[in-house]
Amino acid sequence: MNDIPRTRNTALLVTLKTPDIEPELCEHYLDELHSLCETLGIEILDQTVIPVRQLHPRFLVGSGKAEELSRWAEELEADCIIFDDTISPSQQRNLEHISGRCVIDRQEVILEIFSEHARTREAMLQVGLARMEYSLPRLKRAWTHLSRQRGGMRGTRGEGETQLEVDRRIVLKKIAKLKSDLRKLEAQRSTRRKQRTGIPVPTGAIVGYTNAGKSSLLNAMTGANAVVENQLFATLDPTTRKMELQGGTRVLLTDTVGFIRKLPHSLVDAFHSTLEETIMADFLLHVLDASNPEVEHHLETTREVLNELETENIPTLLIFNKIDLCEDTYQLEHLKRMYPDALFVSIKKGTGIGDIADSIEQLLFEVVPRVRFHFPISRYDLAAEVHRSGTVIEETYEDSYISIEARVPVRLKKKYSTYLAV
Repeated sequence: MNDIPRTRNTALLVTLKTPDIEPELCEHYLDELHSLCETLGIEILDQTVIPVRQLHPRFLVGSGKAEELSRWAEELEADCIIFDDTISPSQQRNLEHISGRCVIDRQEVILEIFSEHARTREAMLQVGLARMEYSLPRLKRAWTHLSRQRGGMRGTRGEGETQLEVDRRIVLKKIAKLKSDLRKLEAQRSTRRKQRTGIPVPTGAIVGYTNAGKSSLLNAMTGANAVVENQLFATLDPTTRKMELQGGTRVLLTDTVGFIRKLPHSLVDAFHSTLEETIMADFLLHVLDASNPEVEHHLETTREVLNELETENIPTLLIFNKIDLCEDTYQLEHLKRMYPDALFVSIKKGTGIGDIADSIEQLLFEVVPRVRFHFPISRYDLAAEVHRSGTVIEETYEDSYISIEARVPVRLKKKYSTYLAV
């Protein structure tokens, strides 16, 4: 894929309004694209919503509108035109030909952000794979001078390979290598996950729309130092930290990659191993930005992705963050009426953090099984582990055994199933 050159730092933003999309939603799409571009350091010179009855197969918009956009970008001296809608490789080439400018779509912007923010080897490989798969059908865009030939070997006929064919073969080899490397890392992650799930400690995953405050929540609950920035996709790599609830129960919390509307499926697939942390969790903390006017759309977007991951049966605690930034009191009251079981907090101000911890404990109390163990009188170590990993309700000492009634993680119940009282 052709990266966005660093000299190209100004843009005209475009989104299309089809008859089935409300005008307000188009404006929100543009605002979000604006934020994505700001994350990349691109200066937005202007933005527009173009009404269309149907998408044009050659230019996405009509040919007349494409020429109008080209003149507008030229008057603005914009370096590129960025569409909020997905552009096919042929549409991209046609628009660049008519405008003489770089033309990209929302997907390429997101890929570039992910590329810049990837830190671990796994994240870099995942992003690299997504970029290569995105670039493969667009190689022709990079080589308009297809008469360039590499000569055939002595004794062969024909003009040899075009540069396009050479590049395509190189990209395919890179894709195969990236997939192989990712499979090895996924095997290592699976081993680590098995080791962690072997420890009878409840696990929770922090999920939500990008820039809702997930990393801030992890830091507040566990004392971690995860990256916190006021921009989209500030961090891509999952971070797991331990926290201890007031009753003494230990919990592992994992911060996961944020979601966004129109998130390319290639990125969802690429980060599947990261999102598996969500699938394996005992409970979810779904964080939302209460001050964002599109918060309910963000909620639905995240739920759609979570449903794709088949997490419907995992207990979930809904947390509306940034209430200190809510200027629209009507919206805040509306959210409280619509989601009476949710928590309303300001992680930055420290408001409601204790309520989150209490709610996690209550959530675990409801979903964790209540059991009674009979441990040998000499196995104080087993009783101590129940105290560390669960909530002890009653403990008595008999002549030959220790009787403990407690709520414990399912993994601990399975681990000590031979000691369960009949």
